[in-house]
Amino acid sequence: MVPSWLHLVAGLSLATGFLIAGWIAWDEWHDPQHMWIMNVVWPITALFGTVIALAGYLRYGRLASRSHMMAMKEEGEGETPFPVMVAKGASHCGSGCTLGDLLAEWLAYFVPVVAVWFGWHTVFAEKMFAVWILDFIFAFVIGVAFQYFTIKPMRQLSVGQGLVQAVKADTLSLTAWQVGMYGFMAIAQFILFRRLLGTPLEVASMEFWFMMQLAMIAGFITSYPVNWWLLHRGIKEKM
Repeated sequence: MVPSWLHLVAGLSLATGFLIAGWIAWDEWHDPQHMWIMNVVWPITALFGTVIALAGYLRYGRLASRSHMMAMKEEGEGETPFPVMVAKGASHCGSGCTLGDLLAEWLAYFVPVVAVWFGWHTVFAEKMFAVWILDFIFAFVIGVAFQYFTIKPMRQLSVGQGLVQAVKADTLSLTAWQVGMYGFMAIAQFILFRRLLGTPLEVASMEFWFMMQLAMIAGFITSYPVNWWLLHRGIKEKM
């Protein structure tokens, strides 16, 4: 049985994420980000980062709004600290992962045969492992698209060059993120819920998505050093 306190905490955490994401989207509507893709990244990051994402947006996200960027050019202000650029780069990757995971998990839930296509009942006894493959594919495609819309205009590349550079910039970061996310969800499913609570962690539950919030934070942690290296080497663009 899932304790009532955990059900309550899960509900509050998810509601907080949605409320903060909605507020950030509303704030960006009035003063959009200089890099348009960040108008998508910040609200998605807030879905799992909640108050941490809100603090980051208020402190540094607003510094990258169109109005503030114009003021910075006129006043000659300095740029964002490198560790914060790395965090924004990791969040940029993570938002694609988050959106991909959301779509994949619900698709496999409503259309279970999709999990069968990816090895459930044949290669994997656990449906979760088959869905992880689908998660990675969705996350990779969306993550590369997010990276493409960042790199192509900043470097003024052709479509083909932009795609190549997007794949180059996002593959390691996305893989590191998914490793952290998968690792935490495995612990949540097999140890916290099945072993300790005696119940499986189901997609159609608030507890599952609360664990996914924590898993995304784990993904941020595992991808942060990779993004540091990618930005330091100039493979990813600073944001």
